[in-house]
Amino acid sequence: MCHGTFDLVHPGHIRHLIYAKSKAPILIASLTSDAFIEKANNRPFVPQELRAMNLAALEVVDYVVIDHNATPLENLAVIQPDYFAKGYEYSRGGIHPKTLEEKEIVENYGGELLFTPGDVVYSSSALIENSPPNLTHHKLGSLMDAEGLTFSRLRDAVTTFRGIKVHVIGDTIVDSYTYCTLIGGNTKTPTFSVKFERQMDFVGGAGIVAKHMQKAGAEVTFTTVLGSDSLKDFVLRDLETNGVRCNTLIDATRPTTQKNLFTVGGYRLLKVDSVDNRAISDKITDTFAKHIRETKADAIIFSDFRHGIFNASTIPRLTRAIPAQSFRVADSQVATRWGNILDFQGFDLITPNEREARFALGDQDSIIRPLALELYRRASCKYLILKLGERGIITYRAPNLNVRSFFTLDSFAEHVIDPIGAGDALLAYATLALVGTRDPLVASALGSVAAAIACERDGNTPVEPAELLARLNRLEKQVLMQPVPALAKPALAKGTSVR
Repeated sequence: MCHGTFDLVHPGHIRHLIYAKSKAPILIASLTSDAFIEKANNRPFVPQELRAMNLAALEVVDYVVIDHNATPLENLAVIQPDYFAKGYEYSRGGIHPKTLEEKEIVENYGGELLFTPGDVVYSSSALIENSPPNLTHHKLGSLMDAEGLTFSRLRDAVTTFRGIKVHVIGDTIVDSYTYCTLIGGNTKTPTFSVKFERQMDFVGGAGIVAKHMQKAGAEVTFTTVLGSDSLKDFVLRDLETNGVRCNTLIDATRPTTQKNLFTVGGYRLLKVDSVDNRAISDKITDTFAKHIRETKADAIIFSDFRHGIFNASTIPRLTRAIPAQSFRVADSQVATRWGNILDFQGFDLITPNEREARFALGDQDSIIRPLALELYRRASCKYLILKLGERGIITYRAPNLNVRSFFTLDSFAEHVIDPIGAGDALLAYATLALVGTRDPLVASALGSVAAAIACERDGNTPVEPAELLARLNRLEKQVLMQPVPALAKPALAKGTSVR
């Protein structure tokens, strides 16, 4: 028997396995399950089902075990191989204490611990860091196969969005894109001179979340606060055109939040924000709470950009106003300001990114999986989708006999143009999918596809169901081009046997 991670099977692994097989007629390869791999950030690179399949495809390997324990000790005691083969690196400079524990168990039943020659040593981590292979579609196919999910079910889930009643509460932002051409620079001071060409304005922040959901087929009510200015009129016209019903509170003491990005020749030169992050008044808070209580909604979304609506005083009051039967969602994009996703306790779904998670936990060192698990526990949420940018997402849920506690999805973006707003698309489509299907894998997949579409174009425009279905059809073809053989299910010891 051999045991390891086998994240990418390389020549060093092959020589290790061949040497072990030379000692006995049957070779069992045991691999550490995803839940217990803590070697590096965002690892394993290859999920456990694919790692098992890679080993099972080797002629030299007779059985494969996915070990769902932190160490191989329990399976060693049950399987009792005649020989337990370890790599040469485990014997250099004295035997490691954990290896001594394995040695004790093996020798207690009469087996023998072997160290394979170290003439060829490779590192999976080094290979992954230097030139990671693109396994996006392999991983997706493997995960869907393991959970019994089909593309037909994903397409059917999109039809469940129609008629879902959603109430979005949050900060509206006008995202402006000012396009200029470079004239030159000042010779006396480091000042650029640019010529104005055009400006494009988009409703962003919580407003684009509402627009995504309305476009997807939901019936959306949006409660927000705006200033008494021309941008307010632009926002209200845009939302009305898109069919979003608004409860708009006007605060003449603050401007409508605007973030203006100046771009020259495709390069982002400068961003100018017009904001007032003061907390909303008690009177406005009471009106918000009244709208939350009185608006019938299957799902309520708190979309927090920390521009006045949500703070330590208002969050408990607004949370208490949520009707008991509503699905509760919070997204808190506050890593650069004073705010914390953990302010939203006991919600059904939260969708922070990695930076926001580290901000909330005060943890800059942990690798992603334990970081996500700690946030999931501390937030007391039902589902956590942690956004990892170009690396995709990791989703946590309550495990049962049929599903494990977490899974990962790579990013489906093909040509990123503007990543701003991708998280809003994920939030909108994942929420609708959870309300419609109660399946976190369906929600994560559809949310990730929507996010990919959103970041492949400039500006904040809502993702349409037709776009989502077209991308799902393309993904299905890409997955079918790289089929994942079904894994056999009989149990060997406490793992999964594959041959």
